[in-house]
Amino acid sequence: MRNKFEEQLALLNQELIAMGALCESAIETVSRSLIEGGPSLAGKVDAIEEEIDQKERDIESLCMKLLMQQQPVAKDLRLISAALKMITDMERIGDQASDIAEIVKLSNISRADDAVQIRDMADATIKMVTDSIDAFVKKNVALAESVIAYDDVVDSLFDQVKATLISHFSGGVEVAEHTIDTLMTAKYFERIGDHAVNIAEWVVFSITGNHKGGTPL
Repeated sequence: MRNKFEEQLALLNQELIAMGALCESAIETVSRSLIEGGPSLAGKVDAIEEEIDQKERDIESLCMKLLMQQQPVAKDLRLISAALKMITDMERIGDQASDIAEIVKLSNISRADDAVQIRDMADATIKMVTDSIDAFVKKNVALAESVIAYDDVVDSLFDQVKATLISHFSGGVEVAEHTIDTLMTAKYFERIGDHAVNIAEWVVFSITGNHKGGTPL
């Protein structure tokens, strides 16, 4: 019975890695569309988001089977409950990437002076998502905590984007619209970073039984 349970846990890890990879792909694709000014490229994010949504349903189903069929002990319960929380955040990462894609489709925000900072935010959030999933699979608390700390990098980049955009508001209606769209895009990336932090916090919980603001389990 335990061998079957271990096999299903291994499958859960594989599925989480796959879902994380889809999130990375969504962020990377929408980031490229921003830099290259490609609405058609942004359109590909919708298909990736659908895959993320399906992967969430698949993992949720697997977790329910583990809970109902395998009678997991406390440590296993933490791992499964953490996985269920993590996929919710990953699904929202897909939503945020899709929201950015919609902005790209409807506007032109690929100005060179903003693009570098936005790209840096995208790269930082990809790193956070990758490391948070890796921390779960490897049961690495230190790596999860490094993701939480790295959120300061994303927040700093967001502040830099805001500071840059403030100087644009005196440039007329067209520039103002561009500025608002860019600020919204930066905010979505900042939220993606927040979701990666949530994932990392659930990784810590799955290993230690402690969650930020909660009680040990």
